[in-house]
Amino acid sequence: MPSSYDEVYRRSLSDPEGFWAEAAEALDWDKRWDKVLDQSRPPFYRWFAGGRLNTCHNALDRHVLNGNGERVALIYDSPVTNTVKRFTYAELTREVATLAGAIRAQGVEQGDRVIIYMPMVPEAAMAMLACARIGAIHSVVFGGFAAPELAARIDDAKPKLILSASCGIEVNRVIAYKPLLDQAIAMATHKPKAALVLQRPQCLATLAPGHDLDWHETLAQAQPADCVAVAATDPLYILYTSGTTGVPKGIVRDNGGHAVALNWTMRYFYGMEPGQVYMAGSDVGWVVGHSYIVYGPLLYGLTSVMFEGKPVGTPDAGVYWRMVQDHKINAIFTAPTAFRAIRRDDPDGVLIDKYDRSSLATLFLAGERCDPATIAWAEAKLKIPVIDHWWQTESGWVMAGNCVGLGRLPVKHGSVTKPVPGWDLHVLGPDGGDLEAGEIGAIAMKLPLAPGASPTLWNADQRFIDAYLREFPGYYATADAGYIDEDGYVYVMTRTDDVINVAGHRLSTGAMEEVVAAHPDVAECAVIGISDQLKGQVPLGFVVLKSGTNTPHEVVTREVLVLVRERIGAVAGLRAALVVERLPKTRSGKILRGTMRRIADGDKWSMPATIDDPVILEEITGRLREAGLAKPVAEA
Repeated sequence: MPSSYDEVYRRSLSDPEGFWAEAAEALDWDKRWDKVLDQSRPPFYRWFAGGRLNTCHNALDRHVLNGNGERVALIYDSPVTNTVKRFTYAELTREVATLAGAIRAQGVEQGDRVIIYMPMVPEAAMAMLACARIGAIHSVVFGGFAAPELAARIDDAKPKLILSASCGIEVNRVIAYKPLLDQAIAMATHKPKAALVLQRPQCLATLAPGHDLDWHETLAQAQPADCVAVAATDPLYILYTSGTTGVPKGIVRDNGGHAVALNWTMRYFYGMEPGQVYMAGSDVGWVVGHSYIVYGPLLYGLTSVMFEGKPVGTPDAGVYWRMVQDHKINAIFTAPTAFRAIRRDDPDGVLIDKYDRSSLATLFLAGERCDPATIAWAEAKLKIPVIDHWWQTESGWVMAGNCVGLGRLPVKHGSVTKPVPGWDLHVLGPDGGDLEAGEIGAIAMKLPLAPGASPTLWNADQRFIDAYLREFPGYYATADAGYIDEDGYVYVMTRTDDVINVAGHRLSTGAMEEVVAAHPDVAECAVIGISDQLKGQVPLGFVVLKSGTNTPHEVVTREVLVLVRERIGAVAGLRAALVVERLPKTRSGKILRGTMRRIADGDKWSMPATIDDPVILEEITGRLREAGLAKPVAEA
């Protein structure tokens, strides 16, 4: 269909209140808002001030009342336990109402906090919705997070109750959660009243009498709870991200703007229709899990697939396509790093063609920069549109991308296309002025931010200003760098601290990664800037080779060095390219470039709490030492 993007985008900026008021009409409100946008206390702008609603009602009960109770709301697919479960909207509403009653029976009231420390099981989604149902504020902490990190979040959120499980299940191991939870509570100054624990048969936990409650036994005695209307500006949840000071930042998400924005995106960005099947390959511990496993799909009346597994290894790189066939999935949203892993293990796409993928219309990628080579490979193998898009925990939903529901624009590999309606995107220079087309600078959003964006940090207004608003007054600094081309297409190249200065030239490591990834034997790569006495910084590459590659390592690295010099220039020449088995990543798939840089530069560093496998950093350190590139390091 012809694109209506330009018209819709212009209206969203010229008449934001009218635009978002119209979008809000799709939801049920207990009380309509007094003001669409409250600008009385800048820079703390609030959407739908005076309005009252309940997010759980809009995600569950509303669909049942509208006659769609027998539509499947949630499919739980767990290859690690060989389990598939389906819940209709009516069934999920009953389960959530009962859990909400059990939570309230522990003294949790509107405005109280509840920490959810759980694996990817249906009960985790139910826990989030149950808190929303009674107006409690949930804070999901990634299951298996280290005890000190969990303790810091307990002390900041001060939860009355913790919902947890006995264990999580990875590809080849079972992780006992209860010892980590007990250790965190012992370390924390704040002591939650109780913990409600889901016992999983793979690892039963020892429950402490008087504090720990068995999930199933407690729910068997609970009375269902009705939805509680809350202010649109009341917090729905707190989601913690790592802070530069070592103290996590509590991103706050409100009820009203969040529900309106997510509901809008399912139709107009992702191009979905109620009743279709949507899968986000993420975890409820991350913002993608909040926005696009639980809230977004259910608000819009979709069937959401909740996946407990990995894109490779459970059992192989064909697991996504098996689920497409089994569940008739219409759209998948996953991280570029997941797709690079699939490409690495199945470079010829043999497993892709093994399954019936006729239902799959679109693949969406986000989470970190996606190199053009990976997008081109996915397009060629899947023969469907592949949509790269960009957003952050702080934004809560997509800030730039190709709006499928408004009629897709032409694709430019390497670009996330254009700003999404509601977001006034600028590329700024150090002086805060707009840069010319093609110039790399800091990507910033003009205030006020769109509904659904974090209005502040939990109990830390000044920290919110210092972290996001101080650098460019009147703008939210995304900490991402990139440029806008002459057609208005946005290129998000790297984090601002990954723009390196080589002999006075500002260079994007993301642009170099594009070139390295284009080598036919490279499955995945990372480029970092390391300190150099003469040039200030020089780029260093790490490459992971595709499975089955027979080309000698020294040939690949030599060819990679030549490619970068040819395509970017001599000034961007890599100091070296090192072949490694894997790249160090967070559990959400982001490459730990900063940690790698600190190791190479000899700076003090600490083991990231979110790292997927700490052993990988030992290999990185060893390869740097072999190449004579690692300065002595002192671990903090």
